[in-house]
Amino acid sequence: MKNGIKDIAQITGYSTATVARALSGNGYCSKEKKEKIMAVAKQLDYQVNSSAIALRCGYTRRILFCIPDICNIFYFKMIQGVMEVLEKNGYYTMLYPTDKKLEKEIEIIQLLKQKFCDGMIMVSFDFCQENISAIRESNCPVVITNKYDGQMEQDCFDYIFVDHTYGMELATEHLIEKGCKKIAVLSGSPTEQTTKERLDGYFDALKKHGMEMDRSYILNGQYNNECAYETFKQFIEQGRKVDGLIVSNDYAAMGILRYCHEAGIHIPEDIKLVSFDNTDYALSCMPTLTSVDMRQYEIGKYAAEILLERLQGRSKNHNIVMQPTLVVRQSSK
Repeated sequence: MKNGIKDIAQITGYSTATVARALSGNGYCSKEKKEKIMAVAKQLDYQVNSSAIALRCGYTRRILFCIPDICNIFYFKMIQGVMEVLEKNGYYTMLYPTDKKLEKEIEIIQLLKQKFCDGMIMVSFDFCQENISAIRESNCPVVITNKYDGQMEQDCFDYIFVDHTYGMELATEHLIEKGCKKIAVLSGSPTEQTTKERLDGYFDALKKHGMEMDRSYILNGQYNNECAYETFKQFIEQGRKVDGLIVSNDYAAMGILRYCHEAGIHIPEDIKLVSFDNTDYALSCMPTLTSVDMRQYEIGKYAAEILLERLQGRSKNHNIVMQPTLVVRQSSK
């Protein structure tokens, strides 16, 4: 069956070079010729061979977007922001969940190095020596979604992030203003970058108000519903007194609300509750959740935009820092 560039050239009477320019959109081709070529291509059901174009032109029009958990609602608006920008600019988004595992992060960076795609946007709870070294060795454009203090002028990556430390300061200050004296934090692993940054904000706020810093009030809820439920249950059953609680995300806060309902603990009368992310979960429960808005859509949008800048030839670093906001609702009033 006739379906190649040579066949289209033979039918239209134009050169294969003219046909190729019309089909690819690269290079000059008159409107009249392009319309005729596209009509014949449609008639023949011509399909672009993306692999051949990638080999010939050196680009794939594919962007990898690596996220820790594809089921986490936090990433939905971020994905939307990334895809809107990339699609508008003729790129395809390829999602890859890493399950918060460093070995999976390294594995996908190796695909980048092999030119499987043109660039990558990467979300990680912990940008460390191992994954940053792999990114540097790939020598491909990358945007990471957290701060990396060791960035060098010649690095191939940029970063964009919402200030986790300030977000936790906002949450802690709010509970202190509401009269809370015993404030617990249910976050992730204390070895992870994101957790460390948030705890800095927690400690800074307590210190500012001359309040005791008790590390036994720092709990690892692993950012999920079930673990948050079990961890907080154990904490309360040990006889701990708490009147304020900050939870790592809205999804984990659902586990807290469930436990408190079962245990007869009233939110916000007994414990005032603040969570992170300001997702749809925050409005889908009773009481509605006070939550720190981490601006997920903007992270995705700006990450895609500065990645495209790299792909278009920018070599200097372009980093973006955004500030979160606190959205106050019923759970802390």
